[in-house]
Amino acid sequence: MRQHISKRFDQELEDIRNKVLTMGGLVERQVSEAIRSIIEFDLEAAEAVVENDVKVNTLEVSIDEECTHILARRQPAATDLRLVIAVIKTITDLERIGDEAKRIARQRIDMDGQSVKQKQFTEFEHLGQHVLEMLREALDAFARLDVKLSLAVAQEDKKVDREYESILRQQMTYAMESPRMVPVSLDVIWAARALERIGDRCRNICEYVIYQVKGKDIRHISLDRVEKDLAP
Repeated sequence: MRQHISKRFDQELEDIRNKVLTMGGLVERQVSEAIRSIIEFDLEAAEAVVENDVKVNTLEVSIDEECTHILARRQPAATDLRLVIAVIKTITDLERIGDEAKRIARQRIDMDGQSVKQKQFTEFEHLGQHVLEMLREALDAFARLDVKLSLAVAQEDKKVDREYESILRQQMTYAMESPRMVPVSLDVIWAARALERIGDRCRNICEYVIYQVKGKDIRHISLDRVEKDLAP
């Protein structure tokens, strides 16, 4: 980040970046615990995720207000303006990732008392770890303003989509094999859908990093073309 004549302005910009990373850390824990609540069939963990969602929402409001004040007081331009815009967009996606984590936890709560078999969660666990790694790397790309890493993470979204489709086929097979597995299969499908959406949000965050660094809006552009356009 470039330095300004006003040290206060530098501090304000650094502060909102740090708060985004704090929010990202909280959201990452929410996703991790939501996944674990299903894999380990941990009801208390699921309930804690639902309860802690309010913390994610509170952080989003706080950061958004700070960004609004910066826009009003500082009237930033060029790189500074892109930073503030990227932050506003990023916290929106982080809040929605938090919502998806809560949705996963609610599916675990819905499973309580139902007959479950561990094999129903095998592919879900793999998808969960994949998405969680995407989130970690997206936040790392944001912290380091790493365009190369952002592109690599965004490319992973295609694999997440394929894994989600595999889970759909798997759970449909289980449901056809035994009607008693239908309720849990439906819960797993909805939880997997939430993971797939988290993958989409991670891609969005990476797109905002590229916008902030390069000043290029890559939404609705194929990643292969973006990679070619950004190549030195």
